[in-house]
Amino acid sequence: NKLFAGGLLAFLTCLFSTLVPIGVLFGCYAVSPWLYAAVEAIFVCQLLSVKSLRTESGYVYTELERGDLNGARTAVSMIVGRDVNSLDGAGVTRAAVETVAENTADGVVAPLFYMAFGGAALGFLYKAVNTMDSMIGYKNDRYILFGRVAARLDDALNFIPARLAALLMISGARLTGLDHRGAKRIYRRDKKNHASPNSAHTEAVTAGALNVRLAGDAYYFGVLHKKPYIGDDIRPIEPGDILRAHRLEYAAAFLMLALSLIFRGIVYAAL
Repeated sequence: NKLFAGGLLAFLTCLFSTLVPIGVLFGCYAVSPWLYAAVEAIFVCQLLSVKSLRTESGYVYTELERGDLNGARTAVSMIVGRDVNSLDGAGVTRAAVETVAENTADGVVAPLFYMAFGGAALGFLYKAVNTMDSMIGYKNDRYILFGRVAARLDDALNFIPARLAALLMISGARLTGLDHRGAKRIYRRDKKNHASPNSAHTEAVTAGALNVRLAGDAYYFGVLHKKPYIGDDIRPIEPGDILRAHRLEYAAAFLMLALSLIFRGIVYAAL
């Protein structure tokens, strides 16, 4: 029973991914509150993908600037799930920009959101679900049943963070000199142009802020998946758009960090 097996995998993964860090942190606190604080700080840093997302997508930009399309395909294959062998330079760039946009929510805003409420333990729970979804949450013959529970959990946990990330990125577009009006307009229009209830939110903001068109049809495991476009084709996408997406990512990260610190400060003051 693939559905039951996938549900059991999701349950056990979530259980151990939460209980193990809780046990480690309790043990550290029993030794010293300072040790507890240091270890949780390390955990928190490991749960965020701000630098790694910029670094990995930056490799794609570097290869495109060198004119090495095969190298760019290899680099982008490390961060996307789609088939990349048939992508041209614009397709590789588009895939990298979409990944930065989507993972600004998954790898930056959402972990900070959950850590603001439950520290590193809740952050580990979220990352376990998000990682499961990226590994088995596919709608193909192999995973349609086995990965269903993981995919639904990921949809539920990202519902609020995805929308929060989009709002932060719209503000970030203004702060970084990008088209914040376009970001707001495309977000309102295209935020539902994705099979996932969450993924199009940050992609729509990014497409509007950069004045490019994202998404569209893509191959996964050799099968063509029809997808609507997100954004307007105002200008051709270019490698520099990867760097502009980084600016949106970092702006959203700093704004979310500020909100998290304010929230935790209010909680500590109330206690």
